[in-house]
Amino acid sequence: MYAINRNRKSGFTLVEILIVVIILGILAAIVIPQFTNASQDARKSSLVSQLQTIRAQLELYKLQHRDLYPTSSGLPAGTWDWTKMTSKSNEDGTTTGGTLLLGPYLQAAPRNSISSIPDPTSVAQAASYAGAGATVATASGWAFSQGDGKFYACNKTGVKIFDEGNLAATANEE
Repeated sequence: MYAINRNRKSGFTLVEILIVVIILGILAAIVIPQFTNASQDARKSSLVSQLQTIRAQLELYKLQHRDLYPTSSGLPAGTWDWTKMTSKSNEDGTTTGGTLLLGPYLQAAPRNSISSIPDPTSVAQAASYAGAGATVATASGWAFSQGDGKFYACNKTGVKIFDEGNLAATANEE
């Protein structure tokens, strides 16, 4: 019998490799934007959890301190004071003298993860807020409503109140 010796090269052609690269590029274009949205969603979810913790600890503070808020005067109109939430205190809200039996309620002043202002732990105060979309006078990471005693998070410009009931409200963080 005759032996046929063909010089057959095994491997992929240039066209086959280009087709595979194009398919991988299309798949990457579909998948990568979903990962960027996932990181933003994770920051928002973290903020919701943090806000719930702050609100719960704020209510505990108020309950243990004669219905006073952790502000300089104890009343809603006082300047916000994180040290009252992050250190032990007396029933009257003072953090020095006597036997400090109450607190601390938080380990540190929380940082707003969606705010890019210089101090995302700052708290602005106003007489009241209308809810999501309300404005504060100064850029801040957080906002405290003096009217109803509610604590809110602001977006990165510090003017829109974050509404944990509507995560889409923080999608435009201009």
